[in-house]
Amino acid sequence: MATTVELPKAASFLVEQDYAAYTSEQHAVWAELVRRRMPQLEQHAAQEYLDGFESLCLPFDRLPNLAAVSAKLQTRTGWNTTPVSGFMPAPAFFEMLAARRFPTTTWLRSRDSLEYTPEPDIFHDVFGHVPMHAHSVFADFLAHYGQVCSRIHDEAILERIGRVFWYTVEFGLIRQAGQVKVYGSGLISSNAECSNVVHLDCTVRPFVLDEVLRTPVKVDQMHSLLFAIESFDEIYEAMHTLEARIKRGSRLDD
Repeated sequence: MATTVELPKAASFLVEQDYAAYTSEQHAVWAELVRRRMPQLEQHAAQEYLDGFESLCLPFDRLPNLAAVSAKLQTRTGWNTTPVSGFMPAPAFFEMLAARRFPTTTWLRSRDSLEYTPEPDIFHDVFGHVPMHAHSVFADFLAHYGQVCSRIHDEAILERIGRVFWYTVEFGLIRQAGQVKVYGSGLISSNAECSNVVHLDCTVRPFVLDEVLRTPVKVDQMHSLLFAIESFDEIYEAMHTLEARIKRGSRLDD
């Protein structure tokens, strides 16, 4: 049972997942989405993602019950998949991450939008993000990200730190056994984005914090540049470096 956490900024966005309301067609769409992604991921996803998917017993044939997922996740890293109504403002989002509550939408894309949805759905949120929350170092990194950002009110600084989130949590790569593997949710949940990396249409550079901070995010085009870590300790330490720079009032990229 997850510990009750006060979330004043996020409270108005919290909802219940009405699992019984999902239709057989929606369960079939989830199954189709998983079927389409798994062959590529079995070859190209980070081992930590695959281990997380297995340890959380995410279903292949039907939509996940968030309460059941949270029960398993809570015992591993203290995280919880918390249903929300949709897009959240930054302060509420950071508040939830800091409390190890991952804001999870409950709606699912329709069959005519299998390849892409402009707004994250439960497939992106659970299939794409949640398996990584079962990895202790990544889980600690993500919570620390929320804690640091929740104390910042300067939009320019938040935008720069957001680049770290984008190039790790959303579009992160890691080198394992001499190969580049994907772990970011935008790569995990999208065949096109993942193929862009697999087919070497994207330049992959080592994860260097200052370079990441200098690389703007472009949400409306396929990535031409992404960054690969050697271990998840790198991004864990990167957040501590950023926190120290912010505390001493220095520029983030020096």
